Formats: sequence, C-alpha cells, structure tokens
Amino acid sequence: MPKARNYIETTRGITITVVPHYLEDQSSPEDNHYVWAYHVRIENNGNETVQLMTRHWCITDSRGNMQEVRGDGVVGEQPVLDPGQSFEYTSGTPLPTPSGIMHGTYQMESESGDRFEAKVPAFSLDSPHQAVRLN
Repeated sequence: MPKARNYIETTRGITITVVPHYLEDQSSPEDNHYVWAYHVRIENNGNETVQLMTRHWCITDSRGNMQEVRGDGVVGEQPVLDPGQSFEYTSGTPLPTPSGIMHGTYQMESESGDRFEAKVPAFSLDSPHQAVRLN
C-alpha cells in the first residue's frame, strides 16, 4: 500500500493538514463508484482564539466535473481553537472516476469578530484503478 501523503497549507497562523486515502472496501470500480476518506487536522498556531464557522469544498473528478459543497462547520461541529490547540476529524467523498482532486476553505472568525478564509490545501484523490498516463 502506498504511503499516505500529507498536504499542508497555513493561513494567518491556521495550519490545515489533509491526509487522503482510498477506501477499497467501500468502492465498486465495476460500477464507477470510488470512495476516499480524508483526515483533517486544523492547528491554531496564531495568537488569537478562532472558531471555524463554515466550510466550502470544490471536488473535481478526473473528467473535470466539479461539485461544490458548502455548510456550517465540519462533521456537525464549529470548533473553537485557542492558540496552540488543534481539532481533527475524518470525512469522506465518493467519485464516479478513479481519481480526482479536492480543495476548499474554512471561514474562521477571531475573538475580535474578524472573519477570514483559511485555505485547505488542494489534495489528490488517487486510486489503484486509475490509468497511468505518461505525458
């Protein structure tokens, strides 16, 4: 099994790390159904307490079809992170193709009421079923 890759992005002291992995047992390649889990760690390396208010994901399959997902918080929570604290969760996404890419933002709000978008790094969704193409 290939080693999981970490994707990392920092915005205003908020470091977001994503580790995706393909879920063979939930996927059905013969039905064009491929499923990934992704583990997210959000670390507050800044000087101010922040709260994750909303999420915005862009999920693109290998045919270039994109779907957007917006909503409050993550996994039903809107975590508050004091400086030095972190929050972790695991979620997942299905695709009709054997590979794709995801990226997004979390809207954060600081104690002072300042809102900003913390960038989630673009991460690759790769399965062992994708065709290898040499460019």
